Amino acid sequence: MYKIIKKDGLAKRGRLETVHGVIETPVFMNVGTAAAIKGAVATEDLQQIKTQVELSNTYHLHVRPGDQVIKKLGGLHKFMVWDKPILTDSGGFQVFSLAGLRKIKEEGVYFQSHIDGRKIFMGPEESMQIQSNLASTIAMAFDECPSSVASREYIQNSVDRTTRWLKRCKDEMARLNTLEDTINKNQLLFGINQGAIYEDIRIDHAKRIAELELDGYALGGLAVGESHEEMYRILDATVPHLPENKPTYLMGVGTPANILEAVDRGVDFFDCVYPSRNGRHGHVYTNHGKINLFNAKYELDDRPIEEGCQCPACRTYSRAYIRHLLKAKEMLGMRLCVLHNLYFYNTMMEEIREAIEEGRYQEYKKQKLDMMSGK
Repeated sequence: MYKIIKKDGLAKRGRLETVHGVIETPVFMNVGTAAAIKGAVATEDLQQIKTQVELSNTYHLHVRPGDQVIKKLGGLHKFMVWDKPILTDSGGFQVFSLAGLRKIKEEGVYFQSHIDGRKIFMGPEESMQIQSNLASTIAMAFDECPSSVASREYIQNSVDRTTRWLKRCKDEMARLNTLEDTINKNQLLFGINQGAIYEDIRIDHAKRIAELELDGYALGGLAVGESHEEMYRILDATVPHLPENKPTYLMGVGTPANILEAVDRGVDFFDCVYPSRNGRHGHVYTNHGKINLFNAKYELDDRPIEEGCQCPACRTYSRAYIRHLLKAKEMLGMRLCVLHNLYFYNTMMEEIREAIEEGRYQEYKKQKLDMMSGK
């Protein structure tokens, strides 16, 4: 059940009630591809750094350890000891990234495992079955994420197929949720809008999938090589045609600036590997921009990554010490940077929610963007 609490322009402050607890939106979902955040981040850490939703990957967990294994162990929540919402993405994006190893047909996609090369088939029904075995809170529909440079004709055919697949996903999800041995019979289904950078295809697709009365709607294929300006243009054109009374999720996006701009366009769910990936390379986010702790100027810097930050890294350690850990290839250095970055993102989402509630989102967005760009 999703409810809008306050609007400020197109920005929405909402609340999604799920079987695993309430999600306050706008929300940033912390990416734990294989049921763990990369960088030695434990489930207890997620509680400390204000994580609301953990995101895991259908394809990766199907390949290893296997969704049947996770089902036998009681589902993903029990497996990773996490009691809050989990979103699983459908595997569609992995199929996109395995371009050299795949073959797309009407029934689904044939591809090779990136781990052992074995042949795998995944279609809408298989994706729903895997996600049902994982027992996530929110399952994503199986779609094709076409390349942003594909021809218009290819994009149109791909989107039409994604719509047909979505109907199959919905039917299969309804069936699975009635089975006796299904762990989470209240699993939600989000559909995905595609269409690359063609506004008319995007709008038409949004209208078609809106009719299916799903639990939420995502925009896919907007973090695959197009410019930020193109992404914002597509959001401006498409979001108004998705149901406002359902959550809107921009997949795989993005930088703090991307998130601030997309919230302003009516988006309320986000996920991205940036905070954890950048953290593992010593790049950390602050309110005054991103800094690279490998830089020599931090060798004697006894300040925390960010003054006043309450994350586990900043409460205890200095930039100089974390830099030393990174240089010495000590895993603790990566871990502290990842914890800081995720805390930074989750705290920014709190500030966004507060700003919308207080009707000052424009002012907040401008101030945050100016600070981060060093103005």
